[in-house]
Amino acid sequence: MPFPGERLSTQPTDIFHLHFLTSIKEIDAADWNTLAGKDYPFMQHAFFLALEQSNSTSAITGWQPYHVVIKKCADGDDENDEESMATVAIMPLFLKDNSQGEYVFDWSWADAYQRHGMDYYPKFVTAIPFTPCPGSRICVAEDQDVGEIHRLLCQTIPQQAKKINVSSWHVLFPQQEESDALATLGIQSRIGCQYQWFNRGYTSFDDFLARFSSRKRKNIRKERQKIYDAGIEFEFLEGADIQSSHWDKFYLFYQSTYFVRGRSPYLTAQFFTEIGNSMPENLLLVMAKKDGEYIAGALSFIGADTLYGRYWGCTEEYQFLHFETCYYQGIDYCIDKGLQRFDSGAQGEHKIQRGFEPVLTCSNHWIAHTEFDQAISRFLEDEEQYIRRYQKEATAYLPFKADD
Repeated sequence: MPFPGERLSTQPTDIFHLHFLTSIKEIDAADWNTLAGKDYPFMQHAFFLALEQSNSTSAITGWQPYHVVIKKCADGDDENDEESMATVAIMPLFLKDNSQGEYVFDWSWADAYQRHGMDYYPKFVTAIPFTPCPGSRICVAEDQDVGEIHRLLCQTIPQQAKKINVSSWHVLFPQQEESDALATLGIQSRIGCQYQWFNRGYTSFDDFLARFSSRKRKNIRKERQKIYDAGIEFEFLEGADIQSSHWDKFYLFYQSTYFVRGRSPYLTAQFFTEIGNSMPENLLLVMAKKDGEYIAGALSFIGADTLYGRYWGCTEEYQFLHFETCYYQGIDYCIDKGLQRFDSGAQGEHKIQRGFEPVLTCSNHWIAHTEFDQAISRFLEDEEQYIRRYQKEATAYLPFKADD
């Protein structure tokens, strides 16, 4: 059940009202976006609205919206007049009864709970659904004390979790500074590793390849040539250029990546139509065509300085088609548009040999059960040592010249 308008005070003159929203529709888009900003597309009100309206996030799918909005009364005024309160912080939150679509894996934790006769679900998750792309998770007004908001959340979320029998709270892929702040407040941290491409001032794809050792540079060129020798061409479709016929075709591609594994896709066709209408300026669709027919596609989101590769699929298999559609075409686009980073999503060690650098990601976790919290803390300490060693070793496999 919602937890509306609880009165909270951290300073004698600061009165906060914290609300849990069971739909993004309960807050005005302008109020949400003012705090979220424009740089990171996945925090846009339109993105969450598309997820809801397409039934991609709901109680049925295990992603029940429970978003946090914090409002503040001015000068200690506590008349409960919503119109006079300023919205000073927002945080996405979901009540989850599974661990699907998160990309920070806690299946073993859930299994341990079950083996001990306890319920791991429901749990609270602060995340962008189905999106393992780091970014701000707690958006605070510029004139507010960020530390004060963090303390308020770290006090209130566990309290609410205990009230409604929620086992834990997980903050997935926050910015590093957010993760560090939460860790100092007792929300223990966890690290992971992804692979991202960085623009070092390249003027062309060949300029990028000039950093590679000779043999590895030749390998990439052979991969690209293989695609063009097969007669495959590519189209870049931005924003309003993406028509309903493109979405229909792309959704077939997207579905195929799940069907081959015997699973249903996380997102519905309506989701893509919704974002096509509501946030076209953030969309790049790369479509592969052979003999006049589309055979593959990759959808990316465009941020202020970053391209976020998100979904892909194909109906015909060709060697290296995935690499060309998802990675090389995206790198070409970043270089052409001056974007500084290409975040291609979770997993994929094959990206290292193609110039995507291993970078650390983070998450934070509060566990209500004391003994499990302690056990998980020990596990995370051991895991962190392994991940840091892995990142160092993976960096050594980058294709760049030894003196670069």
